[in-house]
Amino acid sequence: MRQYFVYILSTPDNTIVYIGVTNDLIRRVREHKEKLNKCFTSQFNCNKLVWFEVFRDIRVAIRREKQLKNWHRSWKNDLIEKENPEWMELTPNAQ
Repeated sequence: MRQYFVYILSTPDNTIVYIGVTNDLIRRVREHKEKLNKCFTSQFNCNKLVWFEVFRDIRVAIRREKQLKNWHRSWKNDLIEKENPEWMELTPNAQ
């Protein structure tokens, strides 16, 4: 069964966040960390995984991603801190 992930990355100092959706969270975070795509996350060094949710339906995941992108920053912070109050790196084997 397929899984889809909505995730939030932050900069090392947690000043900038990025929200994305993927079907392979570990691969996608690795791509961000290795700056394989010249995009927002590589430009701002936004590659620390601090939050994610799992979905079975890609349409639901995309709706959630769009919803979160429209949230105020304080709401995003509250969402992260509910599950990860220290903003710890959640990627397994992250350096």
